[in-house]
Amino acid sequence: MSMIGQPAALDPPAPRVRSVSSRHFPPSGPDRWDSHSHDVHELLWGAEGVLTVETADGYFMVPAVLGLWIPAGVAHAVQCAGGTGFWCTYVDADVRPEFTGRTTAVTVTPLLRELLVHMAAEPMRAEVRDASAALAVALLEAVDMSPMVLPMPTDARLASIARALLDDPGDRRSLDDWGTEVSVSVRNLSRLFHRETGMTFAQWRVHARVRLAVGLLASGLSVGTVSRRVGYSTPSAFVQSFRRVLGHTPGWYGAAAAHGAARALDGGAPGADGRASGGPATSAGRSATPSGL
Repeated sequence: MSMIGQPAALDPPAPRVRSVSSRHFPPSGPDRWDSHSHDVHELLWGAEGVLTVETADGYFMVPAVLGLWIPAGVAHAVQCAGGTGFWCTYVDADVRPEFTGRTTAVTVTPLLRELLVHMAAEPMRAEVRDASAALAVALLEAVDMSPMVLPMPTDARLASIARALLDDPGDRRSLDDWGTEVSVSVRNLSRLFHRETGMTFAQWRVHARVRLAVGLLASGLSVGTVSRRVGYSTPSAFVQSFRRVLGHTPGWYGAAAAHGAARALDGGAPGADGRASGGPATSAGRSATPSGL
């Protein structure tokens, strides 16, 4: 069950048609779906706002310009900020792209977007739907995960620090302060952080701030406002960190979110009303049924 209200289940539409089906969750929230899994693969994409997913592999921010592939059987929790809309596409477990083994970032091209939206909106003959589903799966392509994933520590003391910083990225407490908070020496805390995340504490905090900033930019906030909210004293320092981590400026990500991922890639994209340039799309309200996504 959702921890915030009763959002619609993030389960596939019933009955599921053939091997690929999609549903649109229009802007609403905030919503949270606790850890759960499906007997089908799931692709989260088309995020309009702040959409995050947590699995055993890490903490993922799903930006407008990418999708997140979650294999069948993988436990995941999903959270979205108020005003966030997104799409879920479900693929039968017996359909196996090369990258089905673990949670993976995928590129959602304008062609794939239009195809998925069209399949959700239009009735099709069985042979046409089969061919469309096969094409959709063939268009899935794994990409670099780094813009999306933040490794999470498993040690309970470190996990409490990480969760606090994700809840409040503007928290400026030093490693010394956190050591006192969790009763661990600075030396041991530093060693544990590097061992569990592959980063120093300072590096991890920068990556956390930048990934959270992606979602805030997608919600339409200015670069200056976002820089302050995630703990930077000046926009220039924020821009420098953002570019170093993701290879693009905050302005680029903000524009991509504002126009939709497909528009950023020179194509059409579904808008906030669930429509794409190719035609209307069906959507699912969030008050239909409680429980998992």
